[in-house]
Amino acid sequence: MTTAAVTVSKKTILFQERPTPETSPGSARIAMSAVTLCGTDAHIWDDDYASELPIIQGHEAAGIIVDIHPTDEGNGFKIGDRVVICPMFYCGTCYACSIGRVNACKEMSVYGCYEDGSLVDEQVVPFANLFKIPDSLPIDLAPLVEPISIAMQACKRGRPVQGEKVLVNGAGPIGVLAVRYLKDQGCDVAVSDMVQSRLDLAVHCGADKTFLVPDGTQDTQIAQWTDGNGPSLIIDATGSPASLASAIDQVATAGRVVCVGISDRELVFDMRTLVSKEIDLLGSRNSQNLFPECIELLDKHQNTLRALITHRFEFADLDQAFTTLTTPDAGVGKIAIDFPTTQPGAHHV
Repeated sequence: MTTAAVTVSKKTILFQERPTPETSPGSARIAMSAVTLCGTDAHIWDDDYASELPIIQGHEAAGIIVDIHPTDEGNGFKIGDRVVICPMFYCGTCYACSIGRVNACKEMSVYGCYEDGSLVDEQVVPFANLFKIPDSLPIDLAPLVEPISIAMQACKRGRPVQGEKVLVNGAGPIGVLAVRYLKDQGCDVAVSDMVQSRLDLAVHCGADKTFLVPDGTQDTQIAQWTDGNGPSLIIDATGSPASLASAIDQVATAGRVVCVGISDRELVFDMRTLVSKEIDLLGSRNSQNLFPECIELLDKHQNTLRALITHRFEFADLDQAFTTLTTPDAGVGKIAIDFPTTQPGAHHV
């Protein structure tokens, strides 16, 4: 039997015993080691998301292969391998998939969001969604690969250029991870946020400059930093329509604005600005098969990026974890859930 944490209704998680899942050809059974939680998890837990309850949450996960089907022996994976799970599934036939934009698939599904995910002792996952973790990378950090992939996708959409000034709005985990990727591309990166402690984390992860904007305004500061031109690239990771509208005003003429934050609220901006400045206004969703590159980035900067995980809870303490996740003044970056496993290589550092 395996234990699953099932979100059955608003802010209600029940632990249920279920039969141990069996592997089939093309899949492996994973003993979970660590799962990290994000803002999407908070919305699902609060029954404020497109998910249908009940559901097993968890889409940022890493674990150890404990079983493979006999027909898959010799396929490059073996029992004992430490792996990170890519939670995204795509149809392969819609227009987006046909042009390689699988991250925007019309029929996309994601573990823990639209189907049962990884807040469970053991999970069967297709090999296509598994990526080995290098020996140098502690498994308790590996779930960060998934949010790194979200941040990296947003940055790649913006086509960053070495030496250019880039503004990241929002110093949550996605914004901070975007900072680290942009610095590796040689960009001059500034970050804005309404909370100083989040800006401090952004500096820790490489930001060159920060703007504290308690009232949401930063026009003068940005103008001074860019010699009056505005940043040539802005990544908006706030989920605030007002912030995105401000980015459209602030970006340099012929610049690019990428929206990775999500909101159901309406966005209002001056159409003339979009046209007269000839702005590239881009959305960014999920990630386009970036896990291998993200694993390399996390491995390279693991000592720095460990600071993103501000809280850790045991699997049995999920109620406390979600309560902390949704407490505004708790100082949460990422919350990690640790599983009680004794499998080889499941050490926590």
